[in-house]
Amino acid sequence: MPDRLVLLVTSPRLPAGLLTAQAWDLVRSAPVFAAADPALPGVTVEVVAADPREQAARVRSAARGGTAVWLAGPDGDPGFAHALGDLLAGDPGGAEIEVVYGSWDPPGARLLDVVAVMDRLRSPGGCPWDAEQTHSSLMPFLLEEAYEAYDALADGDLAALREELGDVLLQVAFHARLAEEAGEDPWSIDDVAGDLVAKLVRRHPHVFEGAPADDLHGAWERIKQEEKGRASALDGVAQSQPALALAAKYLSRAARAKTPVADPGLPAGLAPPRSEDELGELLLGLVAAGRAHGLDAEAALRRAAQSYAAKVRAAEG
Repeated sequence: MPDRLVLLVTSPRLPAGLLTAQAWDLVRSAPVFAAADPALPGVTVEVVAADPREQAARVRSAARGGTAVWLAGPDGDPGFAHALGDLLAGDPGGAEIEVVYGSWDPPGARLLDVVAVMDRLRSPGGCPWDAEQTHSSLMPFLLEEAYEAYDALADGDLAALREELGDVLLQVAFHARLAEEAGEDPWSIDDVAGDLVAKLVRRHPHVFEGAPADDLHGAWERIKQEEKGRASALDGVAQSQPALALAAKYLSRAARAKTPVADPGLPAGLAPPRSEDELGELLLGLVAAGRAHGLDAEAALRRAAQSYAAKVRAAEG
């Protein structure tokens, strides 16, 4: 049988010892070589930190009459692979190369790279701009990136959405890193992820606990209310969102909770719009009319929404 040279490829995002049974059989039964010591427990690895051609020659020599294993580094060691291919090109039939995957990235593994890059940026010798940022200084970027992701969705541009979601993820990783560095009550991105997983499991009992799947929206709201101790259907509504979105959220929450407060009506003589186009024209006209009289439509609608919310809370309590 020809000599056997195995290129063992592993995920750089998993601990070195997490290998398949096939990979463990290989590293325990054949000489193992690498460009750096992977610290495999119970396995002797010869480090050949030299020119790829010398590495290839050493592994070829060790494989004569049997098997030799090259444990590839994080990038797969393409230089070694090419050098080994060139070496064996002049030795047809003398050896065979086999690629074995000893471990591979699980879904979501690249998120570990995000954490590693953020650590590099914030650590000494990293980026001066990143090093001086605070939760407060980053606040505008969180909104901006969320809006840009929303624009990509509205445009149906999935390629742009992929990029914009990366920018949103950057804000998550950045704020989590800042919190990890806090001197008092620090928390990390692992805590963020852990809290999210626990919340998703808790709020989907029909998936994780075999509960009935009827009235999903009602069950979701009841669970949220129990979790947060909310006294009102309007508790938890984000106050920083634009006034139009805030008003729509208040009305939606109140309707879902069946609160005994009537929806605000239109002024007498004003016909209700029959389409989104008519509604848009009506809203735009109101903004223009207010502007002509020096009125701030955003502030006015926010005050009206808050007044409506106060009536809802009073009716609830």
